[in-house]
Amino acid sequence: MASDTPAAPAPAGPTPAAPGSPAHARILAEITGMLVEIVGDEFLLAEEVTMATTLNDDLALESIEFVALAEQLHDRYGTEVDLMGFLAEKDMEAILAMSLGDLVTHIGRVTHRSPADTAPSAPSAPRTVTAG
Repeated sequence: MASDTPAAPAPAGPTPAAPGSPAHARILAEITGMLVEIVGDEFLLAEEVTMATTLNDDLALESIEFVALAEQLHDRYGTEVDLMGFLAEKDMEAILAMSLGDLVTHIGRVTHRSPADTAPSAPSAPRTVTAG
């Protein structure tokens, strides 16, 4: 019996890594390394850093440490990962509750966009060159 519902189109290009994937584990490890440089390893050794670790309650990051993290994320991932822009989209409650998992998911999403997502929407007209 055939379904009346059309099949969903296949996604174009690579898809972001699923939570819990090796890509997310790699991103979490990279962020943990950055945090060790920023806040010191003795502080992070007191707590296990996981996807559920919160930036405010668990790590107690201060604003200068957010700036340092933003710079390191920019150096590692380029301009696509804009921590301050990501935070600006959230209200204060969401920022205070943000976990490393939220940040990892954001990085995984923005660094795995397909080229079609960043291409111009309409092709430009061919350019004609004439000899003068």
